[in-house]
Amino acid sequence: MKKKQIIVGNWKMNPRTLLEARKLFDSIKKETEGMKTEVVLCPPSVFIGDLALRTGGKSLLGSQNMFFEEEGAFTGEISAPMLKSLSVKHLIVGHSERRAMGETNEMISKKIQAGIKAGFTVILCIGEKERDSESAYLQKLKEQIIASLNGVSKKSLIKIIIAYEPIWAIGEKATGFVDSATLLETIIFIRKVLNDTYDQTSAHSMKVLYGGSVDEKNASDLMKEGGVAGLLIGRASVDAKKFVTIVKIAETI
Repeated sequence: MKKKQIIVGNWKMNPRTLLEARKLFDSIKKETEGMKTEVVLCPPSVFIGDLALRTGGKSLLGSQNMFFEEEGAFTGEISAPMLKSLSVKHLIVGHSERRAMGETNEMISKKIQAGIKAGFTVILCIGEKERDSESAYLQKLKEQIIASLNGVSKKSLIKIIIAYEPIWAIGEKATGFVDSATLLETIIFIRKVLNDTYDQTSAHSMKVLYGGSVDEKNASDLMKEGGVAGLLIGRASVDAKKFVTIVKIAETI
């Protein structure tokens, strides 16, 4: 039996206008209708309310961020109840770009727990800045996993997806590329950390995605040979044609 893949599109701070966001969303929704692959689109928060009216009842929307308090004097932040009211089902937490702005593992842990409490499926992003020959980066990944999941019970892991995104392989300034063999080794390590922290069942049942310069050319190999349950896509997710092509590739896995 074929595995159901998950393809998540992180639009980041794109596109520029609501009209463009509607066009992109409608195009992807139309082209992926009826596919078994789970598609999640995470637009900028200002577009979520409008796009929620265009889902047609299908769970497509995710949020790129969320604050861990439900209400209060937190200027510029977005709460779980706000997102829930807009039919959001998924939540990205701990993205490297948020971490670069000062988001700590402690803050991420609070967001994960708040997200689980609110009923979201939380996508926890982890990833090293550089890959050294002494493999010190593995310790960095371990620290991120353990600290971010601090306070998260074993029974709550079913609501968490881990997204491995090596910072050095992300975006136009990427200094390297992760091939499927290297990815598989890293995924095995991630599952070992989960096994040591929780247990074997939890380690093998958690879904792990990959993100980092993913496009329609490398998507198939990464999903088939990389040991992941799907992909977290950045740049290619704001190109409807490329994103839909990747979803169609996922359908064959």
